[in-house]
Amino acid sequence: QVQLVESGGGLVQPGGSLRLSCAASGISFSLYRMGWYRRPPGKQRELVAEITSAGSTNYPDSVKGRFTISRDNAKNLVYLQMNSLKPEDTAVYYCNGKLAVGNYWGQGTQVTVSS
Repeated sequence: QVQLVESGGGLVQPGGSLRLSCAASGISFSLYRMGWYRRPPGKQRELVAEITSAGSTNYPDSVKGRFTISRDNAKNLVYLQMNSLKPEDTAVYYCNGKLAVGNYWGQGTQVTVSS
């Protein structure tokens, strides 16, 4: 059974930082492209960051320079370090694991950026 479980969300003030974690089980984690997506209130889900099995990363302009994705293949974990958070970063953040044989999602963790 495949499981992706996010943790680390919460309430943070503008300019603050959070680190999200995603624990994966039931997949050959090191082979998967892992990603973080988010769904802001009233909007569609969008890509935040992704990292390939080789460690290459990709970010949209909206978070480039502020967010960093990383992975620990020994522990089946993927992280999202979020710095200089803005109110527009408020969203439910989802972990994603993608390979030709499957595309899996976590249940999401809420991040709220507000003073």
